[in-house]
Amino acid sequence: MNTAARAEFLGRFAPFEGLDPAGREAIAATARERGYEHGETILLEDGTPSEHLFVVREGSVELVHQGEVVDVLGPGESFGHPSLLSGLAPAFTVRARERSVCILVPRDAALAVFTEPAGAGYLAASLRHRMVQAGHVVHALPELGTISVAELIGRPAVFCEGSVTIQRAARLMTDNDTSAILVRDGANLSILTDAVLRERVVAGEMSAGSPVSLIVRPAVQVGPERIAVDAVVEMLDAGTDHIVVVDDAKQVLGVLSATDLAGLETRSPFALRHAILRARDEDELVAASQRLRPLFLALLDAGIGPLDVGRVLSLQVDSLAARLVELSIAAHGPAPTAWAWLALGSTARRELTLGSDQENALAYDGEGDEVDAYFAGLAGDVTRGLVRCGFELDPNDVVASNELWRLPARRWVEVFRECLETPDRSHLIRANVAFDFRQVAGSLEVAPQLTAVLRGAKDHPDLLRRLARSATDFKPPLGFRGSLSNGKGLDLKKGGTIPIANLARFFALSNGITISGTTARLEAVEAAGALDSETASALREAFEILMRIRLDNHAAQLEAGVEPTNVVAPASLPPLTRAQLREAFRAIAHAQKLLSVYVPLGI
Repeated sequence: MNTAARAEFLGRFAPFEGLDPAGREAIAATARERGYEHGETILLEDGTPSEHLFVVREGSVELVHQGEVVDVLGPGESFGHPSLLSGLAPAFTVRARERSVCILVPRDAALAVFTEPAGAGYLAASLRHRMVQAGHVVHALPELGTISVAELIGRPAVFCEGSVTIQRAARLMTDNDTSAILVRDGANLSILTDAVLRERVVAGEMSAGSPVSLIVRPAVQVGPERIAVDAVVEMLDAGTDHIVVVDDAKQVLGVLSATDLAGLETRSPFALRHAILRARDEDELVAASQRLRPLFLALLDAGIGPLDVGRVLSLQVDSLAARLVELSIAAHGPAPTAWAWLALGSTARRELTLGSDQENALAYDGEGDEVDAYFAGLAGDVTRGLVRCGFELDPNDVVASNELWRLPARRWVEVFRECLETPDRSHLIRANVAFDFRQVAGSLEVAPQLTAVLRGAKDHPDLLRRLARSATDFKPPLGFRGSLSNGKGLDLKKGGTIPIANLARFFALSNGITISGTTARLEAVEAAGALDSETASALREAFEILMRIRLDNHAAQLEAGVEPTNVVAPASLPPLTRAQLREAFRAIAHAQKLLSVYVPLGI
């Protein structure tokens, strides 16, 4: 396609249609075209930043986020601009859905387009669209199916006397962030809702100074065992938008609204997240966290995959940490400077299990004893709160309340560089933990700086050798001729998921890939041609098998009334599961042997 034809094509689509003909001609003259075969990767999620604005001319491409296709782009649609403009790694993998041709617009020409009013408007709209897509994929999971109304109760009901004024009752509802308030008169139970307030008071029928008993209505009551979807039918039959859950003794357990019962938000794992984020104090947060283990069991019963279960658990811990931070700030006053709360380790990789330790860090802007003292208090509040919520802290004290893991942002960048340039034992230990990070809360944008440092890890051979060594430190528990080692128990974390996570981290960093998730790293290095498909696929399958067995083991332990651990007795596993476990360990051993080029001794 010549320049004139290319300009005519671009002029039919946003953001180029707003340019004058001379401007489109200039853009077309600087652009070039490139063809891509079916399945070929064009941009890699968390890979090298884009150098062009891409426009699909023929065929189609698909946007992939965390292994899932989230959008398909056809002729005239653009991609690559968020990474191009920010200098950060792409947020999506883009690959050809079929044989396709793209127009590649270089940086300077793309910047000229986006400085025009039409280009700026297109940019804002497309970025919002991409953010929604990413959020949907990260958080969307199948519904749990039918659950009881008791499982949806998030807080105690609010009561008032029938003699209080309507105005006072409305104030109590506002103060308690609830859409309904109950009035008990002997054996009679009545309810006042937002809808009744609007209908009877706001519309002017009843004075706000009248007693609330004049406008309350009989409460629709259901038992705690009632299935949520059945309660929706009962609510509709009664013509109300709230039901009251009561036990056999007619004691009120809670109140549920139509939104609580009918929405996907409350019939999914995110009902718990909602309860966490609206907790008014640490005690309510601790109470909400007690629902995590029943949720975990429900997820497994619903057939949710092990990697998705890890994502759900990680999301809940993110929410707990964020809410604990908010409660600490509310108690001690605003932070003196911008900050970022960082999840580390398995939580950062979204691979949390009930047998995982909590590892976290904190970065803040500026320096000084007073600034650090504030954040030391905040970190202490959060770590203590996590313990109260039932989470074990890292035994090596990798938590933000430890000053080694609470640093000014400038110092964090220096530490990351030191890990690359002088990878002694202490720096290597820190690298294996801190290089898996994810910002959970805070306005300080520290991630781009740290990610930029990590992208240079591939240029530090001494670091790569040491990372390769650490990836072979934990050997899978295999005995003679690759059989499972006989013993009282196998540590599926130490001998299974940790080696795979270390291998994935090594392959990713040695190829400039900065994504954190283990399976996502393996997919990325395979797409980049840095790891053969057979090995990458075997490691991904091994990781999922090990996670599934770990989670099933946790569920069995919970049901037996014991605390979850990562140790499983091989004899307790069905024959097929033992065979899968053995093959998973063999895949790890094979991948570790591939690193002999980096660590020729001791493999």
